[in-house]
Amino acid sequence: MPSHPRRSRLRRGLLAALVAASVAVPLSGAAGPAAVPAPAPAVRGPLRTAAPEALAERYAATRADIGAAERAAARHGDHKRAAALHTMAGPARSFLSFDGRDGGRGVEVVGDLSHAERIAVLVPGAGIGIDHYWRLRNGALALRKELGERSAVIAWLGYRTPATVSPASLTSGRATEAAPELVRFMRELRQIKPAARTTVLCHSYGSVVCARAAHGLRVADIVLYGSPGTGYRNATALRTKATVWAGRGGDDWIADVPHVELRLPFVDIGFGTDPVSPGFGAEIFAAGSGGHSDYLKTGSEPLRNIARIVAGAAGSAKTPGERHA
Repeated sequence: MPSHPRRSRLRRGLLAALVAASVAVPLSGAAGPAAVPAPAPAVRGPLRTAAPEALAERYAATRADIGAAERAAARHGDHKRAAALHTMAGPARSFLSFDGRDGGRGVEVVGDLSHAERIAVLVPGAGIGIDHYWRLRNGALALRKELGERSAVIAWLGYRTPATVSPASLTSGRATEAAPELVRFMRELRQIKPAARTTVLCHSYGSVVCARAAHGLRVADIVLYGSPGTGYRNATALRTKATVWAGRGGDDWIADVPHVELRLPFVDIGFGTDPVSPGFGAEIFAAGSGGHSDYLKTGSEPLRNIARIVAGAAGSAKTPGERHA
């Protein structure tokens, strides 16, 4: 087909970029824009219960932390950050935690966590931070609406995501830092909601984070979508009892990222096996024809199928004839 030569050229170009990044990464680890200052959060420590009154108290206290970060950003002159934080501090928002330092972290609940029987935790990929947090929240809102009552979606911005086009997005360094934090949060969630059916949903670079954390996640399913790879040869290497799912939209540019892993003296570049390939061994869900940012788009096929996986009704989510486990 005519598109094959174009895709081949693109793959060669991306492979050249990986090699170039092998030179850039060791030299650029400390580079980056100055962080917007923010005070240390007053809310610290794990939540001990999911009782409605305890959650309401936590949400109110964390809202105050976000407000303090907003004021610090305004004093610093970063009005874009201040505006984003002002929106996040709205009275209807429900954050379990927030820390505005070092680029910002936040964990937000969409839905009623107290009574949730199904919980989905969204782990974002590159390019998602405080200034672009709305992208993560929009996905959480769409998924919660698709799931309906007795469900909650948690947007877990628990790590410093790499920029979309950056050497850091080609290595596992940020994922290695993030994985213990994800494991810790999921353990706390399991303690306060032990009976809930819990799924981790991992988009793009977030799938690298989830792969690093997989052995410590006690969840029903791990869903990788729009994934560049995981850094592991196959699903078995993740050492998890969870069912591992993978899906990729037909127009997702991530398909053209070379699935290679270059091991260099200072760093490894790339993430190896394609998670939707038969050799990886994941269950494949039908992800439609959309692009890299369309998986949780309202009304889309991947949104419906991801919701089915979260709800434990995954049989109808599979791509016919593509069960690889």
